[in-house]
Amino acid sequence: MTDLSFTHRYIPAAQAGLPPLLLLHGSGGDENDLVPLGEQLLPGAALLSPRGKVTENGMPRFFRRLAEGVFDQADLKARTTELAEFIATARKSHDLAAPIAVGLSNGANIAISLLLTQPGALAGAVLLRGMLPFALQVLPDLKLTQVLLLFGRFDPLVPPASRERLVATLTKTGAFVTSDLVEAGHSLSQQDLTIAAQWLRELKLEQDT
Repeated sequence: MTDLSFTHRYIPAAQAGLPPLLLLHGSGGDENDLVPLGEQLLPGAALLSPRGKVTENGMPRFFRRLAEGVFDQADLKARTTELAEFIATARKSHDLAAPIAVGLSNGANIAISLLLTQPGALAGAVLLRGMLPFALQVLPDLKLTQVLLLFGRFDPLVPPASRERLVATLTKTGAFVTSDLVEAGHSLSQQDLTIAAQWLRELKLEQDT
């Protein structure tokens, strides 16, 4: 599909009452990349999976970077706004509630940017191997927003100081932050899937009460 400004996949819900998942791939992924993950994490939920519009050496990304860990701030701001507009349009088109983002690496980073600069675009987030993409002087009020952060103990791209900075920033917004360190590097592990699936199941129960 190429409407709604992003090449994307949309899979309607097979079970009522589940929050939709917004699947945001990592560098080199596409709109198909995280669909199997979404189906495992919350079976029956609606899935919305866009492809990043930026390419780096032929690999899709959600925003440009100048070097490893150095992000193009102007492009990040513009791409975040564009993605928020896509989410709003998709919600109207498919009659969706605010989604829970499931972001991996670059996808996690733009999800963090959405949380911090586009309050209301997301109902929550599962952030896999993310880092804070910028520093904000004024933080949004994210009370009632639930965020799961999963870091790899051996991840060379997200060192301990970066992990701590992200947790501290999101906590200051008032979001309910859960973080865990899995025995992995930058790639996903079965431990990630187990923790994230349980978190999403418990989130559903809280939303239903």
